[in-house]
Amino acid sequence: MKKNSNWIKRVVCLLPIYVAMLVGYLYYEKKVEESIRYDDMIAMTNKCLRIGDWKCAEHYVRELLKSEPNDTNLQMHMAGILFEQERYKECINYIETLSFKHQDLDYLVKKSNALEQELKNLGVEKSMHFRLEFDGGPSKKDVMEALAVLEVAYDSISNLFDFLPENKISIVLYQEEEYQGTGPRPDWVAAVFDGKLRVPVNMMAYREVYRPVLFHELTHSFVRAMTHANVPCWMNEGIAQVIDGSHNNEERPVGAYPTVESLRKSFVKEKDSATVKKLYWFSRRMVEELLWRDGGGPDAFRKFAKCLQDLRELGMDGSLKKHYGTTAQDLLESVR
Repeated sequence: MKKNSNWIKRVVCLLPIYVAMLVGYLYYEKKVEESIRYDDMIAMTNKCLRIGDWKCAEHYVRELLKSEPNDTNLQMHMAGILFEQERYKECINYIETLSFKHQDLDYLVKKSNALEQELKNLGVEKSMHFRLEFDGGPSKKDVMEALAVLEVAYDSISNLFDFLPENKISIVLYQEEEYQGTGPRPDWVAAVFDGKLRVPVNMMAYREVYRPVLFHELTHSFVRAMTHANVPCWMNEGIAQVIDGSHNNEERPVGAYPTVESLRKSFVKEKDSATVKKLYWFSRRMVEELLWRDGGGPDAFRKFAKCLQDLRELGMDGSLKKHYGTTAQDLLESVR
């Protein structure tokens, strides 16, 4: 009986330890599962952001915020996602609830207010893939012609890239300068894409001008929808020129060839028209060279699209090496 009593006492003494160990193990297992789930949601969020699927990105960011409600990076992504879906009032209201300041948030508020005002002031026509806003009184013919050309361009570009943007694309057909987009720009810039395609209505009088311009700016819209990386300007402008087809017969500009750095950064800040012409020429030739290496057909455009999509993770030279076995400098040297 004494031995049994001692055994029972030992079991009673050890039982709390075993229970504590079991509870600790179960807690650890739960934390591991939560960590794996959190990492999976981060991966899915990045994937959704990369392809511009804003509804998907919003879902995962909201889930992540439940676990990390004070994560400022997640909060900034949430504001940007609302903005990208053109939910401008929601974007402003959400930013006002945040407990920190950031210049990117200030920009989103300023831009959202401006776009909200546009929505109030501009007329609207819609097609399957576009929302066309216009000020003043462009003719019905101009409005419908712009939408018709854009739908043709949409089909062509989506087939080339094998890609369909998640959301409708907005275009502004404007007369007044206040609707040409935010920020100063040189005189050589006519149409522009700043999240919306902005085209002066007087351009619609010249078919040989507005058709390539609409194809060009829509290509920029597709590039932005495919990747939210900082796309080198030569890649962005180069593919847009290839697709708009209006510069195919231009001769090489005279003088020294540009640097990779001058081709990488935005051309809009350049005021000298001769320099701009040179930057655009080399951009087109560099992209043409990449496309020609794969035969120049649909597969070549789809490979280029994948190269763009990998910019976010690999950077310019990393993505070029992965898909073409070259660097931007080597590519530039090859088209001199």
